[in-house]
Parts: sequence; structure tokens; C-alpha cells
Amino acid sequence: MLKRKKKPAPEMNASSMADIAFLLLIFFLMVTTIASDKGISVLLPPKQENQEDIKINQKNIFKIQINSSDRLLVEDEPMDISQLKEKVKEFVTNRGQDPTSSESPAKAVVSLKTDRGTSYEMYIGVLDLLKYSYTELRAEFLGITVEKYNSLDKKIAEENDMLDRSRVEYPYQVSDAEPTDINDIRKTLNTN
Repeated sequence: MLKRKKKPAPEMNASSMADIAFLLLIFFLMVTTIASDKGISVLLPPKQENQEDIKINQKNIFKIQINSSDRLLVEDEPMDISQLKEKVKEFVTNRGQDPTSSESPAKAVVSLKTDRGTSYEMYIGVLDLLKYSYTELRAEFLGITVEKYNSLDKKIAEENDMLDRSRVEYPYQVSDAEPTDINDIRKTLNTN
């Protein structure tokens, strides 16, 4: 039996492998999208040249305050967040029935004031409840469900008209007051 000679394994040129790895790295960097937080989408009013102080009757302002412990104070009374949606709807739809509450939905303003120590979760939760309250009122005004209201398309003339009518009837008027600094409150309480 003849013994065969073992051939040496051919060497592989690895110099082009680094080039290929580099090209793949560049390719994936170019085509990969990186998710980033976009924040809260809020439409701000345009800046006006001649700003005037607007006088609003106090009974047309529904005051909501959130302290640094994430507790609600609604109209100077402690309240659980589960009751907030209904209270907002009662205030906006009052139409002058209760002389101490809003005169009409067009004049009703919800004022939200936070503390610098308020958590983002609580702040966003209250904002969501306020938006949902107005969405429910608008849907009820149109005689449709909230799901149907949310599916209305602005591009369809009839549905856009429905959206416009509901927004005119129940304008979303939420004032986001500048937060209070918790240390300023403590200083005030200590000096009194």
C-alpha cells in the first residue's frame, strides 16, 4: 500500500477580510435607523407682537395642581386621579347651570400647574386624561363612539366637517402654568 503524502493546506489570504468587515460595518451604520424619544407633541400658539393680558372670570378656570408627591389638588380640594375625568367634563359642560362653574364650553379653561418635583408619569397621565375628557365630549356631541371619533379622517370632507364642529363646540383650552419650585414653597412656609 502506498502512502500518500499529505499536502500542506493552502494558505488563505485574510487581508481582504478586513476590507469586507469594514464595508459591512459601514453598510449597517448607513441603513440602520436608531429609535429616539421624540418627547411630547404639543402645538404652541404663534408668538404675538402685541401681547395683552386676557381677563378670564375665575369661575371659568378649573384649577388642577400636582405637587412633588404626585398628589392632585383640584379646585383647592384633594382628589384621586380616577375622579378627574368626570370632574373636568362636568366643569366644561356646565353651561351656567352652577353659578360657581363655567359659563360655556367656549369659555371654560383648564389650568394645570405642577411642581418641579412632579414626576413625568403623573404629568403625562393628567394630560392624557384631559385630552381624553375632551375627546369623549366631542364624540358625545357628534353622537358617535370615541373609537369612531378617533378614526375620523381629516382628508374626507364630511369627516373633517364633523371634527371642526366638535372642536368649535368643545375647544381644548388647557393652560399649562409654569411649575412651582418646591424650595421656594419651603422657604415661604418657613418664613411665615
